[in-house]
Amino acid sequence: MSTGLGEIVLYQTDAGGPALDVRLERESVWLDAHQMAELFGRDRTVIVRHIGNIYATGELQRETTCAKNAQVAADGKVRQMDSYNLDMIISVGYRVNSLRGTQFRIWATNVLRQHLVQGYTVHERRLKELNQAVRLIADVARRRPLEGDEATALLNVVADYAYALEVLDDYDHQRVRLGEVSAGPVAALDLDEARQVIVRMGERFGATGLFGREKDDGLEGSLSAVMQTFGGSEVYPSLEEKAAHLLYFLVKNHHFVDGNKRIAAALFLWFLEKNRALYRADGGKRVADNALVAMTLLIAESRPDEKDVLTRVVVNLINRRNP
Repeated sequence: MSTGLGEIVLYQTDAGGPALDVRLERESVWLDAHQMAELFGRDRTVIVRHIGNIYATGELQRETTCAKNAQVAADGKVRQMDSYNLDMIISVGYRVNSLRGTQFRIWATNVLRQHLVQGYTVHERRLKELNQAVRLIADVARRRPLEGDEATALLNVVADYAYALEVLDDYDHQRVRLGEVSAGPVAALDLDEARQVIVRMGERFGATGLFGREKDDGLEGSLSAVMQTFGGSEVYPSLEEKAAHLLYFLVKNHHFVDGNKRIAAALFLWFLEKNRALYRADGGKRVADNALVAMTLLIAESRPDEKDVLTRVVVNLINRRNP
């Protein structure tokens, strides 16, 4: 069973023993002190005392083994309860009932292994679906211009698949591998050049005086960030990684009073064009107009912890192997 607090799995201690609702979240299982008392057949005060001693001696750290969990109390009020992960459950078990602790550890390990294997398979498939949805938009837009309801309908397809990003963020971002990227030097987009692009955009679209007005010095920082090095190595080695992070930084950092997403998309395209990567060998656009809209909107609506997944999705959509 799935809830907003993670998946719930039923654990039966033994024949006639208590059944516990065990929460699966963040690649571990979680029980509160009341549940541990039931699991090990001890009073809750005994469990709480052992938990306190484990933290006091430094055997485990509270930050990595304890989490707040909203629960409905007997009086109907919602209270925040401390829940503890498998490391703490095992440590308490060794002190109060080693047999039950061992039995629970074996069960939990098997459940977690099954959960992660199944989850990885599902999330890989969903990421592929997201890529296919965006590619569909690119294919249709390449054949003929889109207007009105057609464009909206295609963007809704991407919105329907955006749930893949929601479920992926609990998993190892390294699962989203980078495709084939470009090697060699990359031409930077400097501040004056970017400002000229913004001015021309404002003239073309008849924008108000607020369009492209910089709030601070952040634009220069974002342009520099994608070209930065650390320890003699480039932080973002390839053109595609630089372009993806440029789009992300410009959308998320809101450098302008008005026009943030439009400017971000335009500078992203300009950066690709400057490095002769905007068009494929057959002359077609590497990034279709609606695909760019979809990527920009996905970034704008995303959470900060989804950054790695999103930038890798962008890289895989613009890399040289992408048809």
